[in-house]
Amino acid sequence: MRYFVTGEQQRKALLNALVLMFLGYIALLWFSNGLMYFNHMDLTPGSVITYYLGSEEQFIPARSYQGMLEVSHFHLFSMGMLVLTLTHLMLMTDFSTRLKIWLSVSTYLSAIADEAGGWLVRFVAPEFAYFKIGAFIILEVSLATLLIVVIASLIRAQIKLRNAL
Repeated sequence: MRYFVTGEQQRKALLNALVLMFLGYIALLWFSNGLMYFNHMDLTPGSVITYYLGSEEQFIPARSYQGMLEVSHFHLFSMGMLVLTLTHLMLMTDFSTRLKIWLSVSTYLSAIADEAGGWLVRFVAPEFAYFKIGAFIILEVSLATLLIVVIASLIRAQIKLRNAL
């Protein structure tokens, strides 16, 4: 009864709607992340190596330490906040603890690996291009899975809420 007297059911519906809108925004971010990656390189090691090490034949300069540091500085903070937010939302779902742990670990590790991959290609060895590609794919799949899990949970909650009324 308190649920209806205090209006919690409407606040929950509003909160669910706001979170769904946020997740829609994050889905656009996820999509643009893929577009940005494929604007610079593709899923071949050669393209990754060219992007980070440059190419004299194509007049493409190597990524500079300063430029990579500036990108990493921003990415480490923003990706950390994004992953924290998405995993926090996922923790509130009804999905299994095993799935929550698996998704959290894979997302955090792949986000760090994706950022480290460019540095490894540029300053350690070109063979790390495979690592960079793998990290990017795992990160994109992990983020998409997080989005799907949280969106599915919110939609199920809204359906339950409507059926209860």
